[in-house]
Amino acid sequence: MARVQKVSDNRKKDMVVKRSVLAIQRYFLGFSLLFGMPVYADINWMSATLDNDFFVNEDNGYTNGVYVSFYDIHENVTAVKQPDFWVAPLMWSMPKQGIDNVVNVYSAGQALTTSYDIAEVNPEEGSLPYSGLLSFTNTYITANADHADRVSTTLGVVGPLAMGEQTQKTIHKIIGAQKPMGWDTQLENEVVFEFSRGRSWRTWVSDSGKMDFLSGVDASVGTLRSGVSTGVMLRYGHNLDDSYPTVLLSASRSSNPLAVNRGWFVYTGVKYNYIFNQIFTDGNTFRDSQSVDYDHNQNMFTSGLSYSWGSGVLAFAINAPFTLNGDTNDRELDKLTRYGTLTFAWQI
Repeated sequence: MARVQKVSDNRKKDMVVKRSVLAIQRYFLGFSLLFGMPVYADINWMSATLDNDFFVNEDNGYTNGVYVSFYDIHENVTAVKQPDFWVAPLMWSMPKQGIDNVVNVYSAGQALTTSYDIAEVNPEEGSLPYSGLLSFTNTYITANADHADRVSTTLGVVGPLAMGEQTQKTIHKIIGAQKPMGWDTQLENEVVFEFSRGRSWRTWVSDSGKMDFLSGVDASVGTLRSGVSTGVMLRYGHNLDDSYPTVLLSASRSSNPLAVNRGWFVYTGVKYNYIFNQIFTDGNTFRDSQSVDYDHNQNMFTSGLSYSWGSGVLAFAINAPFTLNGDTNDRELDKLTRYGTLTFAWQI
């Protein structure tokens, strides 16, 4: 009798897990349709990106991010392609001439952040807040042989509506990981936005064409995040000419840098940021909530690789924040926000 009861309990647990996964899938689909995922656009490629601290042997801080992106690619254009209304307010800053390629990207994603010790029901004061973000981003990129420009608009929601608690608990239940206990302290529901503008230059190319040096700048403003940054990247590989604009996709987490046209490359880079505000550390914008003090000079070391074949691309990277002048708490926060990231893209 006890054995029958145990089997029945296991079946009930399996049903709960399956229903939770199905609910999350339906939520993502509804969110994508709500925020205008392309139905009539000329979509050429699609990608899925997974950010996770599992790749760096952690399970806290910025613990998980999942992003699905659709790409509308136009090569050898003779005029600027009409952007979507999402980025229209930023188009005054984009070049109007000397454009070879245009890429319009639509991304939907969910990001989860937890405190250092997920076993604590009430994380101690000063701990990184629990938060979930569900977001939609439209990114518009123009490129020529030596530089590429990007504008992007992100709209999303932070708080229980982002379903971060349900996602993490479901995944941890499936894989048998520790149950996160502090989600009752997560940030409150808040609609967030971010406008961003960036440029990347292909500053130097070796005579063999197998190595290049990229530099870039970026600025953003919004309740999700506001800041300015500059960075450099060194790449080595094959068929590098057409792939350098993809480094701009990592700023909005649409994708990792991607090789194209049967090319491949390995890379390393560093980015220097000054953050004015970011909701994951500052807490809710218009109400009291959990928050953490931090060094607003936030820098990032990145290294990775990408390989492309006929109709697919695979990319992997490790992103590790580092503090130059911060204290012990800032260095601890660096550990909480480092992660590995994997992207798979395919032609459709």
